[in-house]
Amino acid sequence: MKFGIHSFQEAGFDIVALQDLEAGTQVEIIPSYGALLHAFKVKHPTGPLNLIDSYKDLADLEANLRSSFKSVKLSPYACRMKDAQYTWEGHSYSIQKTLAPGNAIHGLLYDAPFTVTAQETSDQHASVTLTHHFKQTDDAGYPFAYDCIATFTLRAGNDLQLSTKLVNRSATTIPVMDGWHPYFSTGTHVDKLVLTFASKEIVEFNEKLLPTGKVLPYTEFVTGKPLKGVELDNSFVLDLTKPQPLATIHDPEKNINIAFYPENSYPILQIYIPPHRTSIAVENLSGAPDAFNNGLGLVQLAAGESKVFSTRIQVTV
Repeated sequence: MKFGIHSFQEAGFDIVALQDLEAGTQVEIIPSYGALLHAFKVKHPTGPLNLIDSYKDLADLEANLRSSFKSVKLSPYACRMKDAQYTWEGHSYSIQKTLAPGNAIHGLLYDAPFTVTAQETSDQHASVTLTHHFKQTDDAGYPFAYDCIATFTLRAGNDLQLSTKLVNRSATTIPVMDGWHPYFSTGTHVDKLVLTFASKEIVEFNEKLLPTGKVLPYTEFVTGKPLKGVELDNSFVLDLTKPQPLATIHDPEKNINIAFYPENSYPILQIYIPPHRTSIAVENLSGAPDAFNNGLGLVQLAAGESKVFSTRIQVTV
């Protein structure tokens, strides 16, 4: 068997690892904290290299998860929600799970426990499926039962697919959006990296980093741009007619490319460079920030309906 799955404990975490046994690639997931993508380890001439900026141990996660949200599942909404409130089908709701009163961000599952519900290995891939059943009573501000089913699939060539299936278990139509929040690091300072992505527009933000409802033409990174001195905390509308990959991080010092292949279910690309500038968040999203209010990319799931959101990350060394 060319691929394997290995479960182990490390630094206070219960980890499930997908392994390409021939290439030496290993993807590590922490199910119990938002189906967190903990590591993407590849072989490099300088030695094994983890391309995910995650948490060093459980204490680090518990102290910093709610400020960084590194690499967790974003559901049933992503990014900021204005005043933690929205209106749906004539009813007003206030999210209860907030960082502070009126400050809601990155959904309700970022620290939720997921359960391993399927594993599969073959000569072509290794995959693990994680499930969280969100109950109607879990948050008064989102009284809709649904299932969030995340599947990680590792294939040859350092190719990782992230697929999420949302299933409406409510008796009514519900609003949803979906996304991931991985931070990437090659070990090289962000200022030395080159970022490319095929955008056609940028989502206009106000001073609180909330969309104004407008999108403006934007193609600044279409041919690639060095990140020295560039600050980003923005949402971009991808041009899905362009050839894949639709985004790439290039490290010219280590000769590494991290390429992103979002399907049409993820039309929004959110880029964030934290102040320390040692890693960069590249987030595939199904909608814009505050989609529950502005409707930009908001998905409606009828009772019993499901939808799959999928993207791939491929690393070339």
